[in-house]
Amino acid sequence: MSEHAARPAQPEPVLPVLAIVGVGLIGGSFAAALRQAGVVGRVLGVGRNPETLDQALRRGLIDAAATLEEAGAQADFILIATPVGAVGATLARLKPCLRPETVISDACSTKADVIAAARAALGDRIGQFVPGHPIAGAEQTGPAAADAQLYRGRNVILTPLMENPAAARKLVSRLWKACGARILTLDPATHDTVLASVSHVPHFLSSVFMWQVAMASDADVRMALAGSGFRDFTRISAGSAEVWRDIFLSNKDAVLNELQEVKAALSKAEQALQAGDGRELEDFLERAALARRLWASRSGLS
Repeated sequence: MSEHAARPAQPEPVLPVLAIVGVGLIGGSFAAALRQAGVVGRVLGVGRNPETLDQALRRGLIDAAATLEEAGAQADFILIATPVGAVGATLARLKPCLRPETVISDACSTKADVIAAARAALGDRIGQFVPGHPIAGAEQTGPAAADAQLYRGRNVILTPLMENPAAARKLVSRLWKACGARILTLDPATHDTVLASVSHVPHFLSSVFMWQVAMASDADVRMALAGSGFRDFTRISAGSAEVWRDIFLSNKDAVLNELQEVKAALSKAEQALQAGDGRELEDFLERAALARRLWASRSGLS
């Protein structure tokens, strides 16, 4: 056999023990995808609600419920899929029982605050924490929403730290790739600025609009007549209030800066409408429509 001949593909090494802290849509889908890919052995689930863990167990997302301390002592890899505000306390509880070889990552939508909380909680063990953020989700929550295909073809952003060993970074990337995701690397500040624009502010605006309609005196009539446009614009407002509260507060400055830009654009469109300037209004709408079509063609989403 020539030394240049193709060698049989080697199977992905199995991760012996995975722990998911927060076995909902994000954490549950991560576990389901790795199970489907055959790269994980035993899966432990950690959470606040015993009923949620029971549901995850019944659906086969986890093999057993565990405490944080048990997860720290047994797991080779831990994914924290909790609201942003819970990350610091979670890591602080994990630190005393954490094995030196265990790698931890997160799935939170903000990174600067999460990294600061991780540094405060882990201290000289910060190298074991590799920050990450899968750009995927849905308005459904809980283990029932978990989907092994959720991350296929989606982007996962890693914001690795100088203290992270190469092996830890490689493990996090390998696991997300096993889920079918694409890996991108950004610095935390850039991540938070960009996500404020394309994720956090859209959710903020959708929720504000939904609140405004729901509070109207004729809300029942409005919603009875609402169609697909209303459905599409308000879909994301059905997400977890706790999760999004923490995201907005964690990334407050970037979200507020982006809202100023939105206000300026709204003012421009409003002025054209107020003046009855059809040409200006049509130009504004056409530019928006072309930008949306271009994004859809490039992203493969619609």
